[in-house]
Order: sequence, then structure tokens, then C-alpha cells
Amino acid sequence: MSQSNTSATAPIKTTPSGQLFYVMGASGAGKDSIINYAKSYISHIHPIAFSHRYITRPNTTGAENHIALTRNVFALRCQHHCFALSWHSHKTHYGIGIEINQWMKEGLNVVINGSRAHLHQAIKHYPMLIPIMIEANKEVLLERLTQRGRESAQHIQQRIAHSQTLTLNHPANMLTISNNGTLQAAGNAFINMLLSHC
Repeated sequence: MSQSNTSATAPIKTTPSGQLFYVMGASGAGKDSIINYAKSYISHIHPIAFSHRYITRPNTTGAENHIALTRNVFALRCQHHCFALSWHSHKTHYGIGIEINQWMKEGLNVVINGSRAHLHQAIKHYPMLIPIMIEANKEVLLERLTQRGRESAQHIQQRIAHSQTLTLNHPANMLTISNNGTLQAAGNAFINMLLSHC
């Protein structure tokens, strides 16, 4: 995705004791579905918290369960350092609330829905984060984005084309999950991955 970093992120004032899992993948790779699957099956006895995102996009049925903000409100929160991480993509602003710092300080392991293009900026703020890449092939991405019905066919093709050109200098600790098959298979792999690092 085409993204630009913002500088209005809040610095960590204390050393977190919990782990941060940074989940990413191309649009249509199934991040939301896999995260929601894990939320449904991970027991409350495990110290894992799933962060929501603040997005300048309406919260519509079938979309990510996020907190919708207007552009003005998002800008105001940026000015007051309310976001631990924030970025811009496809004319939309995304933010992860500063509350995750307190969660980790209290020993919770936090899962966030991140951005591939923002990964290295996120590592600057959280050097010990564990990046998790959700992968799916081009045909699967096309089918899922079409079923989502949020964008035109032309925009979908542009997203997929750009996704294929985006390359990352993968950190040595990056983990990957293939999501070309069933949600159950990918979701269980994700859960096992989280639990093995907590």
C-alpha cells in the first residue's frame, strides 16, 4: 500500500514488559478475519490484548471493527500525541492508541493490525516487536477484495499491482502465515504463534 509516515506518535516513557505483535499483510490477505478468529478462541487466561484501530473511515458492516474518526478529530489527537503509531494510506488515516503502552507495561501481550510500509517506523518505536506477515496469492487477493465490495474493479487491480511491487527488508524475527486455504487453518496457526511467544 502507498503510505506516508506521520510524526505525531507518542514516545514510550516506561519500558514495556509485555510483547507487541505487529500483524500485517496486503489488502485481502485476511488480517481482520485471522485476528477476529484468534480473539474468539484465545482464552482469557492468556495475557493477550487485541488493540483496535482509529481510522478516518466509517464503521460499516463487514469492515474492520474500528473506531471511526473524522479527519479533524484524527488531526487533533495527533497533535496531542494520542497515538502510539499512526500512518496514512489510500487517502485514509490509521492510528493505534497510546493505551497499548500501558497494557504492555502491565504485562499484557498486545496484538495490533499494522501496515507493511510502516513496519520499520514501528520498529523504531518498539524495537522488540514481533512482525507477523499474513500472505495470500494474487488470485485469492482478487477474490476477497471483490467480495468485500468496498472498491471499484480498477481500484482493486491497482491495490493488487502495488502490493506485488512492495518489498520489505524483512527483520530476522519476522514470522509468516499462509492464508490461501481455510480460515481455521490460518487462524489456528496464528493462535499457536501467539501462544508460543507469550
